Formats: sequence, structure tokens, C-alpha cells
Amino acid sequence: MNVQIQTVHFDADSKLIDHVSKKIQKLNTFYDRIISVEVFLKLDGIAHQIKDKIAEIKVHIPRQDLFVKHESKSFEESFDLAFDSVVNQIKKTKEKKFQ
Repeated sequence: MNVQIQTVHFDADSKLIDHVSKKIQKLNTFYDRIISVEVFLKLDGIAHQIKDKIAEIKVHIPRQDLFVKHESKSFEESFDLAFDSVVNQIKKTKEKKFQ
């Protein structure tokens, strides 16, 4: 499984990258045919004082791509919400393929 983590409009610290990497590696336990995963961490509202943190996850599996986007006040929370959503999508996709 190929994993890419990209940050937009900021430089992530190693703690955040480690958190994301560890969680992404768990995706193989839900579906073993994942080709690649792309994670985008973005700052939204650059012009405003309060900046929302956005986490986007793209999962490439054979014949299908899954995409999830969440935003909140912290990257960890945004990523965790997006991760939970993508796990649910993977489980549903796997159930459909094996019915």
C-alpha cells in the first residue's frame, strides 16, 4: 500500500505525521486490496483569524476510489473523523463485493 501525506499552507510536525501514518497503516486490516492512500491536511480560512483544519483522505482500491473530507478546530480531530468515515466506506464496499 502506497501512502502519501501532503500538507497545504503549513508544515506539519512529526507528531501529527506519526499519528496519521499509524492510523493509515490500520486500513489494511479492514481491506487488504488497497492500492494507495492519499492524505491531505489543509488550513482553511487563511484570510480569517480562526482557521479550520481540514483532513481529506483518498483511498484507491481496484475499480473504485473512496473520498472523505472533515474539518474541525484541530488536525487530529479532523483526521480521526475522516478516518472513521473512510473505514465505514471500506467496510460497506467490501460487503457489497462479497455478497
